[in-house]
Amino acid sequence: MNAPAQPRMKLLLATIFVLNFIEFLQAGMLAFGASAIQGQINASPEEYSIVTAAYAAVAIASIAKMRWFIERLGWRKFIYGSIVFFITGAVISALSATFTQFLLGRIVMGLGGAAFMTSARMLVNLIPASPARMKGILSFASALTIGNAAAAWTVAELFEADWFAGIFVVLIALSLLAAALATAAVPDQPLPAEQHTSAHMGPLLAMAAGSFLVLFAIQRALYDFYSSLPYLLVLGLAGAAAIVWFVRHQHDHERPLLVLKRLVQKRYLAGLGVFVLAYVVLGANNVMLPSLMQRAMGFSWHSAGMIQSIGLSSAFLALIVKLRILKTSPSPKKFYVASFVSLAISAWMLSRLTVEANLWRNVLPAIAFFGMFVVVVQATTALHGFAELANDDVAFMHGQQVKNMLSQFGVALGIGGATLLQQWRTAEHLSVLNRRFASGDPELGRLLEQLTNAFGTTHGAQAGQVALGQLTQLLNQQAALLSGLEYFHVLAIVSLAMGVLMYFQRTLVLFKPA
Repeated sequence: MNAPAQPRMKLLLATIFVLNFIEFLQAGMLAFGASAIQGQINASPEEYSIVTAAYAAVAIASIAKMRWFIERLGWRKFIYGSIVFFITGAVISALSATFTQFLLGRIVMGLGGAAFMTSARMLVNLIPASPARMKGILSFASALTIGNAAAAWTVAELFEADWFAGIFVVLIALSLLAAALATAAVPDQPLPAEQHTSAHMGPLLAMAAGSFLVLFAIQRALYDFYSSLPYLLVLGLAGAAAIVWFVRHQHDHERPLLVLKRLVQKRYLAGLGVFVLAYVVLGANNVMLPSLMQRAMGFSWHSAGMIQSIGLSSAFLALIVKLRILKTSPSPKKFYVASFVSLAISAWMLSRLTVEANLWRNVLPAIAFFGMFVVVVQATTALHGFAELANDDVAFMHGQQVKNMLSQFGVALGIGGATLLQQWRTAEHLSVLNRRFASGDPELGRLLEQLTNAFGTTHGAQAGQVALGQLTQLLNQQAALLSGLEYFHVLAIVSLAMGVLMYFQRTLVLFKPA
């Protein structure tokens, strides 16, 4: 098979970039802007976590089904169909004024957009195995880094202009660009009928429902563990049973939707575990970082978004450095250790912040280390985790589908878990601070007196009420800061433990030569 002609090759690389860019841009925007979106649609954090769980469940089912559609429609029509669903859902989401409307919009978006990342990665394989394919991989990886970095700045600018719907207008415009590029660059031949997989609609629906139930139970447990534990256990076990039944059904079926039996490879399974962990952290940090900068430290949307985007731009530089090192030293161990140490440094720096911290000196370097973690751990695992599937086109694609199904699960778990964990811990800290104030804590009493005196010249008789409101705001800010510091303290310990494990582990299958 010859490489595509140069003009078509450039269009194919652009298609790969735009599809993957949309995936990481929209995921980052919906996570960074979570609190503002909740206010726009009058949704509580618990309701917003339902949106993330529902999107993930639909996305998992869509990704599982994508090869079935490609076999019958061809790549171009499949991309067209995906974009139509994605744009329809984006329009519904942009016009949403209630939680129910927004939930519907995100579900429809998930039907189409969930497969964008998998499609982008598999389009790379349309380039014959040659040095030219590395351009496709670089285009795919660059979209990941740039999309993730651009998300926060984009949301900040849109919300600064008070344009909530702009999130979805941007996504619609990029989707139309992807459709135009695909028209010229992507082939449109369906596979022969004898190569088609079976539909498996029943097991697929069971798996989607099971994914939703598991996510919902986990997220609710973080918020309402004690009072609803039996109910949540039943939901979680029912969901897990549905997923296990789907896996067993696919493993034993003669013509499965996903060739899971061929995916039971040690290196691939180890890679899945690392991928899921990385996506959980990505989803959680995309919620906790803006909360820390805005609610706890008092910075504006614009400042927080700008700092987060500049910091995450380090991922692109880390990718370039990694590719250069890879040419002469391909062993993955050093990359795994470096990635988890970077995450530990990032979390440690963020766990030591105060309300007086400077965004440029204290927060930006920490976000830069986080950006390095994201790209290095994912790129390394993508390279070595799929090595055993490289010579089996069907297993390779199904392996990508399963990986991206789990990534949707991981991101949803990270976003929902961080949202509810933040609400829980903030409420706990605020309760303690309020009890201290109600019991006449001398320190808080002196602070209230100082504020009252400060406002006395400008507010007269109302100075006491104004001072009390100011003190309440300070207590809320302190509670938000404490909850964020707790999260990053735990993350620092976990990531450091992973770095130590990667360093001392001698038999980890991911370390074996590809």
